[in-house]
Amino acid sequence: MSARVTNIARNTSYFTVALIIQKLISLTYFTLYARVLGPADLGKYYLAISLTSIFSIFIDIGLSNVLTREIAKHPDRAGNWLGAVLAIKIPLAIITALAVILFVNILGYPPLTKELVYLSTIAMVLDSFTLTIYACSRGFHNLKFESISSVIVQSIILVVSLVVLHYGGGVRWLMLSLILASSFNFCYSLFILWHHWHLAIRPLWHWPRLKRAILLAMPFAGYGIFQRAYIYLDTVLLSKISGDVATGIYQIPFKIINALQFLPMAFVASLYPALSLYWQENREQLSTTFNRAMHYSAIISLPLAIGGWLVAEPLVAIFSASYTGAVWPLRFCLVAVPFMFLSYPIGSLLNACDEQRANTRNMFIVLIISIIMNLLLIPPLGAVGASITVVVTNCLLVILGLIKARAIAPHLWRWLKQFGQTILASLLMGVIVWLLTPHLNVFLVVIIGAVVYGLALLLTGSITVVDVQSVMRSFRRRPVINN
Repeated sequence: MSARVTNIARNTSYFTVALIIQKLISLTYFTLYARVLGPADLGKYYLAISLTSIFSIFIDIGLSNVLTREIAKHPDRAGNWLGAVLAIKIPLAIITALAVILFVNILGYPPLTKELVYLSTIAMVLDSFTLTIYACSRGFHNLKFESISSVIVQSIILVVSLVVLHYGGGVRWLMLSLILASSFNFCYSLFILWHHWHLAIRPLWHWPRLKRAILLAMPFAGYGIFQRAYIYLDTVLLSKISGDVATGIYQIPFKIINALQFLPMAFVASLYPALSLYWQENREQLSTTFNRAMHYSAIISLPLAIGGWLVAEPLVAIFSASYTGAVWPLRFCLVAVPFMFLSYPIGSLLNACDEQRANTRNMFIVLIISIIMNLLLIPPLGAVGASITVVVTNCLLVILGLIKARAIAPHLWRWLKQFGQTILASLLMGVIVWLLTPHLNVFLVVIIGAVVYGLALLLTGSITVVDVQSVMRSFRRRPVINN
C-alpha cells in the first residue's frame, strides 16, 4: 500500500472512531439534560442551538471547503488562502452575530431564550473560526488533530454539565459549558495551526484572491444554506407555533436520529473517493459500487427503523416520564431512517460525478416542501406533524436523487431484489423484538434482535461472508485519485 493510501486510510480510521465516541458522549449528556431540565427548558436550550446553527452557515458560506481544496492543491500557498478566508469571515461573523441578536428580538422571544441565543452566538462564532483552522489541516491531509479535539470537546461538555447539574445550575450554565468547550477547541486549533503547520492568523486584504475565494465558495454556500435550514428550521417553527414543551419533546427523536447518522457518514467517507475514481476510469464498476452501497445502507437502516419503532416506548422512558409525547414523533422519525441512510450514497454519487448542482437543487426543493408541510402540520399535530414532515421530505430527497442517479449509474435497480430480502430479514427480526419487548430489558432485546437479524440476512441470502469482508476492507483502504 502506498504512503498516500495509508495516510488516507489512517485519517478515515481517526474520523470514524472519533465520530462514534463523540456521538456516544453527546447522547449521554443529552439524556442528562432531558431528565434534569424537563421538556420546556430543553426546548429553549435546543432552540438557541438550532437558531445559531442555521445562521452559522452565513459566516462560512462554503469557504472552509474552498480552503481545504486549495491547500490540498497548493500547500505552499496555504498562508495566502487562510488570510483571504479570514479577511472575508471576520466581517461576516460580526454581521451574522448582529443578525442573530436582531432576529430573536424581532420575533419577541422571552428573556431566557434571548439570553441562551446570545450565549450560543458566542460559541457559533468560535466554532466557525475553528472550522476554518481545521480546514487547513484537512488540506494537508490530516484529520488526526480534529478527531482528537472533537472527542475532548464533547468530554468537556459532559464533565462541566455534570458539575453544573450536580450543583443545581440552570440552563444558562449548561450553555456556558458549550462556550467553554468551544473556547478550548479554538485555542487548541490555534496551537496546531502555529506549532504544527507554522501558519498565523492574519487576514490578507488582497482583492483578486478574495474575489476568487468568494466565487469558488458559491456552489458550496447554496447547498450548505439549504441543508442547514432543512435540518434545523423545524425546531424553530415548532418553538414559535407550539411552544417550548413541544420543542423539547421533539428533541428526543431529533437527537436519536442524529446520533444514528454516524454510520452512513463514516461509510460515505470511504465511498466518495472510490466513486470519484470509477467515474473517471470504470463506469461499470461505478454502478456496481453504488448498488452495493445502497444495499449496505438498507441492511443497516431497515432494522433500526423496524426495531426502533417496536421499542420506542421503553426507549423514550429512559429520558423520563415527561417525554411520553415523544413516542410517536420518534416512531415517525425512525420510518425516515432508511431514506436518510440511502440519501448518503446517492448524494456521494452525484458529488463524485460532478453533479453538485443537482444535489443543491434537490435540497432546495426539499427545504421548500419541508417549510410548507411544517406550517400546515405543526399547528394541529405539534411534534408529530414535524416528524411526519421528516418522513415525507427524506423520501422525496431519495426519489429526486435516484432520478438523477439512474442517468449516471447503469443497472441502478439491481439492488431491489436484495432490498426485498433485507426487508424480509428485518420483518423476521421485528417479530422477535415485538414478542420479547414486554418481557425483557430493552437493551437485551436489542442484542437478541441484532443476532436474529444477522442470521436472517445470511439465511435469506441478503448478505454473504464475502459481503462482510468487502465492507471491512472498505473501511481499511480506499482507492485514491492521484493528482
